[in-house]
Amino acid sequence: MKVLITGSSGFVGRHFVRALDGHDLHLVDVAAGTDARDFFRLNHTRFDLVIHLAAVVGGRAQIEGAPLSLAVDLAIDADMFAWAWRTRPYRIVYFSSSAAYPIDLQNDLSRPYRLHESDLKLTGNIGNPDMTYGWAKLTGEQLAQHAENEGLRVHVFRPFSGFGEDQDLAYPFPSFIRRAATRQDPFTVWGDGEQVRDWVHIDDIVNATLTAVEEDVPGPVNLCTGRDTSFNELAALVCEQAGYKPELRHILDAPQGVAYRVGDPTKLNSFYTPKVALEDGIASALAATRGRA
Repeated sequence: MKVLITGSSGFVGRHFVRALDGHDLHLVDVAAGTDARDFFRLNHTRFDLVIHLAAVVGGRAQIEGAPLSLAVDLAIDADMFAWAWRTRPYRIVYFSSSAAYPIDLQNDLSRPYRLHESDLKLTGNIGNPDMTYGWAKLTGEQLAQHAENEGLRVHVFRPFSGFGEDQDLAYPFPSFIRRAATRQDPFTVWGDGEQVRDWVHIDDIVNATLTAVEEDVPGPVNLCTGRDTSFNELAALVCEQAGYKPELRHILDAPQGVAYRVGDPTKLNSFYTPKVALEDGIASALAATRGRA
């Protein structure tokens, strides 16, 4: 296949590049010298598969602390869909986010709720997503729907808390791994640590996506496990595997996001079951981090 991967130098992009090795890959990333917006304005190639990952994401600190910096995602997605309308690629993968779900479904720990694909509505009473990043992804999904109405095939995915051994330290999982690998004591946790996330390994994100494309599964699809793990529980798992038991120090004024963000994996499990358990991912990441030390 002739495959375009935007955001190819990022965490998710690098794994798609490895998974699709052997195909005719065209890689676009601002870190490698090509802004996706410039590519979309100037390119006229028809691709068999487009995996669109280019975006400004950052961690929770950027989402809450610099919301305007993420507004560029609106321009990137708009340019991508305008280009796709012009060049007519055979398949498009659009990565939305669990941040696009209404936050009013995610803020009550006493009534935990697993987010279902149908909870995000593009018409009628649209819920409030998670800050600028969530709004950008919600708008991207709207553009994806219009693209489908124009005859394009767009697969929309909503990844939850992706993790892996080569992730940037701006994200909580690799930060926890680094703290444990260096046996930091006290071990810092943003917020009270009771906020809950659904951790899904990058290998499962990639393999589930490619399986859905191959089987032509209509989106949107949650990329999740349905397993709820608080930040305090994640810290305990990481430190247990690192072989020590530090004091947890909570930074209560740090950004911490919504209280409970866990996905309903029913649709995903109809064609793919995640293979990498959180504990196995922790072990792999600890080994890799120690190997780099």
